[in-house]
Amino acid sequence: MTRRYFGTDGIRGKVGQEPITPDLVMRLGYAAGKVLAGLPRKGTERPAVLIGKDTRVSGYMLESALEAGLSAAGVDVLLVGPMPTPAVAYLTRALRLSAGIVISASHNPYDDNGIKFFSGNGFKLPDVTESAIERELARPLKCMPSLRLGKARRLDDAAGRYVEFCKSAFPPQLNLRGMRIVVDCAHGAAYHIAPHVFHELGADVEAVGAEPDGFNINDRVGAASPQALQAAVKRHKADLGIALDGDGDRLVMVDSAGRLYDGDQLLYVIARHRKQKGELAGGVVGTQMTNLALEHALARLKIPFARARVGDRYVLEMLLRRRWQLGGENSGHIVCLDKHTTGDGIVSALQVLRALAEGGTTLPKAAGALALYPQVLVNVATKNLRNPLASPGVKRAVRDAQDELDGSGRVLLRPSGTEPVFRVMVEGRDGARVRRWADHIAAAVRRA
Repeated sequence: MTRRYFGTDGIRGKVGQEPITPDLVMRLGYAAGKVLAGLPRKGTERPAVLIGKDTRVSGYMLESALEAGLSAAGVDVLLVGPMPTPAVAYLTRALRLSAGIVISASHNPYDDNGIKFFSGNGFKLPDVTESAIERELARPLKCMPSLRLGKARRLDDAAGRYVEFCKSAFPPQLNLRGMRIVVDCAHGAAYHIAPHVFHELGADVEAVGAEPDGFNINDRVGAASPQALQAAVKRHKADLGIALDGDGDRLVMVDSAGRLYDGDQLLYVIARHRKQKGELAGGVVGTQMTNLALEHALARLKIPFARARVGDRYVLEMLLRRRWQLGGENSGHIVCLDKHTTGDGIVSALQVLRALAEGGTTLPKAAGALALYPQVLVNVATKNLRNPLASPGVKRAVRDAQDELDGSGRVLLRPSGTEPVFRVMVEGRDGARVRRWADHIAAAVRRA
């Protein structure tokens, strides 16, 4: 079915505008509760759902609305407050709950928000279950009798549980003593988690973006704005910098000279190390946006590579289908299925740090064999959801670009799954040519 609300990463929008309104989110909680209550589960206890959120001020309102809807459907609720998205996935699985819900708009500004779901096994809900929730959402809300209403309680030790889980992803014989690391938490959900993880593993930690006020999430900090991290690494004369996004599932890193490393480069470092250790199961999954240079670099290492649709959920689906363990996106979502069921910025950073420690090397040296090709991404704002490739002008522009690139680059047009924009991406070896064609195709999309 065509889904009205769910995109590639749950439901997302501007707070106060449908679908991110108290009324609709309460009905969403009820619809999700009804669907979850109908799924097979062990035992006779009523279903229970964990709710976490990032640090946006609207999280209070949406948390209450979800709680009310779930309770009305007869579902118990565990509240953990601000908690990274991967922490919710972990806790849902560890506590053997029916589902986990995250209230977050990831790297978006504070006046956006969203809702995403995890199933009881810690994986994102499959499309079929999200579609079932949408169907239920179209039906009237009917409250259960008082005897069958769900209850809610706080889970006070959630942060400590997750800190220990993250630390377990780093080899016990290694430590980070002698390293100075800057950790940028984006004023988001990992502000009270990430600095503790790296500190307890022995690093000297300088935290930035760790003072959320409800309005400053992702504001000139975090993975989407790495300039703050680059400046802090130089200011503190740190060995490395680690930046997460607002909900803690994306990662970028900075070396001691302030050079930035994106998801493709970090994925290469992890894959190369695992290949050397004989620990790489199968190959690596990227997306349509993965830099062509990564594909070529992995081929030189004889590591198989496959591209999924854009979105970490589709990376995960392909990993499971192929029975591989490692994949990711250039935006910084990295999935290590031997460590977690979803992308986790902290866990991914620890895999990079393990590669550096065991290889006796630095980040510039470990990533040095991968020289990314220039890649230009232009977002074209639109409310028209038709495919621009139906336009003769756009078709002609794309064809001309592909003819000139002649196999040395790529052109990709796709609608965003989280914003009302079309994304135009061009990459190749010649940066000036790539920029010229990206602007030319974007202009054709605007005209269309």
